[in-house]
Amino acid sequence: MPNSAGQLRLCALEDIPEGTSKGFTLADRRLFAINQRGKIYLYQNRCPHLGIPLEWQDDEFLDSSKSMIMCANHGALFVIQTGKCVAGPCSGQALIPVAYNLLEGSIFIDQT
Repeated sequence: MPNSAGQLRLCALEDIPEGTSKGFTLADRRLFAINQRGKIYLYQNRCPHLGIPLEWQDDEFLDSSKSMIMCANHGALFVIQTGKCVAGPCSGQALIPVAYNLLEGSIFIDQT
């Protein structure tokens, strides 16, 4: 649902508990969010190596330690806070961050 500023509500903050991730599909946009230490990190769901989605099953974007983002297809590891790949075939590349706003307990993104 759009708000008055032309933004689209992605979800409520409570939909992404601490230490978890959640994927979203909006028309032709695939995104995912991570809640780590009370901060939300939002990225395009697209591996820089192959251009394919990262998750190995719905809403699973983190490695087993929940300290890194992991591509399910080739095991590339990305720093949650920056999206930078630190291991794997896309090392040195980065995920594309998505700007968002927090308003009344919900995450909003631009409609474009």
